[in-house]
Amino acid sequence: MTIGIIGLGGMGGGMAARLLGLGRSVTGYDISAERMAAFTALGGEPATSARDVADRANLAIACLPSEAASFAAAFGADGAAGGSALRTYVEMSTLGKEAMEHIAGKLHASGIGFLDAPISGGPKRAHQGTLTAIVAGRPDTRATAMDTLNLLAEHVFEVGDVPGQAQVVKLVNNMLSITAFVASCEAVSIGVKAGLDARTMIDVINASTGRNSATVDKFPAAILPRTFKYGGPLSIGVKDSQLFLKLARSTQMPAFVGSTVANLFALVADQLGPEADYSNTIKVFEAWGGGIVVGDAE
Repeated sequence: MTIGIIGLGGMGGGMAARLLGLGRSVTGYDISAERMAAFTALGGEPATSARDVADRANLAIACLPSEAASFAAAFGADGAAGGSALRTYVEMSTLGKEAMEHIAGKLHASGIGFLDAPISGGPKRAHQGTLTAIVAGRPDTRATAMDTLNLLAEHVFEVGDVPGQAQVVKLVNNMLSITAFVASCEAVSIGVKAGLDARTMIDVINASTGRNSATVDKFPAAILPRTFKYGGPLSIGVKDSQLFLKLARSTQMPAFVGSTVANLFALVADQLGPEADYSNTIKVFEAWGGGIVVGDAE
């Protein structure tokens, strides 16, 4: 069976590499010629559009950065919904509940099975096949896609039969992850400003109650060594935090922490540019600290 992947960025490209490494047949498409070249060099079968992917693959995975990109990939002039081979469409993007319900409704009306299946774990785990997948959709559709999902994810959580339910879980997770990241940037920067070594603090934190995904992964991988190549743009943090606030409004619940985090991400993206790597956030805190360096001296 040929598996299609629409969107070959950090996550989609990592999943494609994982499947190709396992000897699976994969066809893929991305608007970036550079990403297409990298995919082809790994042995992937290049497609010319999302529809071309859906003409070649019974099961297609979409992993895209925005609602607009996902809608275009599914329903645009060259969208996957018009593909002749497509039977199951797995949307792994983080789009929010309403957008996922809309996509699911239109694809179901076209006779295409649909899964709301956002993923978590980052590009490194995408390459390793150790992602977490959160899945919602009809039981028969989940069963059809499960073998493929198990190749990509170490943990597959089936959270419901209705598309949109997985998005709620993903947004809750992402808000916690984003909050831990910016809180870690703030706290460690203040520690450095007070005269402590960043690596020493991270070691202590990771053996203590402050341990979180930022201190375990993001700081050691991209901030402390000053590489700033964690693999995701600031625009994703802006998008996800705004989607969380939209979810909060729909429940009529306050989001005091979420609002602060969303405003901070918007400020950082405005200063550094939306396509700057996520890990560059620390530079704003360093500037507020009068030019401190969190990590190895450059």
